[in-house]
Amino acid sequence: MNLSISLASRAPIYEQIREQLKNQILTGQLQEGELLPSIRNLAQTLKISVITTKRAYDELEQEGLVTSVSGKGTFVSSKNKQSIREIQYRELEEQIKAVVKKSQALGLKHDEMLNLFTLFYGEENE
Repeated sequence: MNLSISLASRAPIYEQIREQLKNQILTGQLQEGELLPSIRNLAQTLKISVITTKRAYDELEQEGLVTSVSGKGTFVSSKNKQSIREIQYRELEEQIKAVVKKSQALGLKHDEMLNLFTLFYGEENE
């Protein structure tokens, strides 16, 4: 597991950690059942507050991506396949909304957008 934080970033440190871990889970770099570093160890490694690390882990747990087991640690959730699909679906919806908004701003008609979508979707399957 490779994490880095930037003090120059506008994103809070806990959010940087959460996003990096989330990305590693979603891409399969962190596998189901894999043990994450302890909150204390991660905080010490990154030279940050334990509270900051705990907040990142808590938010990942709320998203269903990790599970904390008292006395054992925090693990990549075993139910994460469903969670991952749902998260990816929501992210895709947001991206589609942004594309639709941009296409409307450009004055593209519905049929023109469908043609573009069909064109690019077809290219990916070739």
